[in-house]
Parts: sequence; structure tokens; C-alpha cells
Amino acid sequence: MPGLLDNLVETLTDASLDFEVIVVDDGSTDGTPEILAAYRDRMPLHTYRHERNEGLGATIRDGLFHASRCARPKDIIVTMDADETHAPGLILRMVRMVKEGHDVVIASRYQRGARVVGLSLHRRAISSAASLLLRILFPMPGVRDYTCGYRAYRAETLLKAIDMYGDRFVDQEGFQCMVDILLKLRRMPLVVAGEVPLILRYDLKKGASKMRIFETSWRTLKLLVARKFGRV
Repeated sequence: MPGLLDNLVETLTDASLDFEVIVVDDGSTDGTPEILAAYRDRMPLHTYRHERNEGLGATIRDGLFHASRCARPKDIIVTMDADETHAPGLILRMVRMVKEGHDVVIASRYQRGARVVGLSLHRRAISSAASLLLRILFPMPGVRDYTCGYRAYRAETLLKAIDMYGDRFVDQEGFQCMVDILLKLRRMPLVVAGEVPLILRYDLKKGASKMRIFETSWRTLKLLVARKFGRV
């Protein structure tokens, strides 16, 4: 976390971008509140804490809803992991693409120039298979990576989505929430999506992954069936 916050401040300050940082602390027990408190004088930092671990879905939901409430329509909202696997420098390219006309920009593992460091072949194979399945069932021009959480959203687009779906916009509990957000944006008119190549530094990840592969895969398949044959 300290390394990520330092890199965020340096990257965004050097680029002369106005920014605010929102951190959703999902019931951490590793001293995260104390670390965040030490950074409040160094950056515009807002923190929200879950008293117990509620999972990625609740974390993304609260982060997006908090950001949307204080954002102006022309602002850009970026979501990223706080485990130092996502390099803040990529934000500059994502912001530029939003300013060029995209409504959502995804840091993708499947674009030319992308690299994945430190992730097992087994996990990479599962991710590639999921990407192929999603592109077949739910084609979205400009998108190959439906699951990565490192994204930039035009605030105006998120505000419209929240107005359209209400509390249902982020209603999945686990990692499949990232897929569901895109499927819901896909149903909205004139949402333009794009991708930038991601260098995923899984070797820098702090602690073990919280993703349960079988459980996540099963929940995602159930979600795809529901969205394909039901209503979003």
C-alpha cells in the first residue's frame, strides 16, 4: 500500500492532474488504517472501512458509488487493486483515451504489448478461456479483458448507469462483479469501450490471492447463464 500511494502521488502530480484518492478498506487486519492515516496530509485521501471482510463486490460497489457521488460529469473515475500489481503510470494513457472519446478504458492482459509476470500457467489458461467465452457470448467492440479491475470510467457514464440500474448496478458479491459491470454497461446506448496493454506484476502482490478459482469460475458461469437468458 505505501508503495502504491507514493507512486500515485508522484505520477499524477508530475502530470499536473487534479485528483482525489478513495480507498475502501475491506476489513483489513494488517495495519492499513494506520498507513492511510499517515498519508492524509500528503494527498487528498478519503477512506471507507468495512468492519469485516465483505469481498470484492462490496468493495467495488462502495468505491464506485462514493466516487460517483462526489464526481462531476466530466471527471474520470479509475479503479485499481491496492496490492501493487497495477502500475499507476498506466492511468495517464487511460485518462487520455477517455478524453479522446471512450466511456470506459480497461487495462488488458490481451492487447499487444501486455505482459503477465508471476502468475501460474494454470491461472493464465483459465483467464484466457474465460476471455474467449465472454467474447463469444457477449461481444463488446474494443474489449477482450472482461475481468480486470484496473479501469477508467467517464464519470458521466457511471452516473447514467447508476441512475438506470440503481443499487443493482453492482450486485455481485465476488470477482464476477467486474464482468457484470461491463455486461450492464453493454446494455446502455453508445457506450464506447477501449483497452490499453497491461503489465500485470503479480510477483509484487502482497499476500496470498483471495480468489478461489473453482468458486469464482462457477459463480461467473451462473452469472453468464442468467444474463444470457434472463434480464440484466
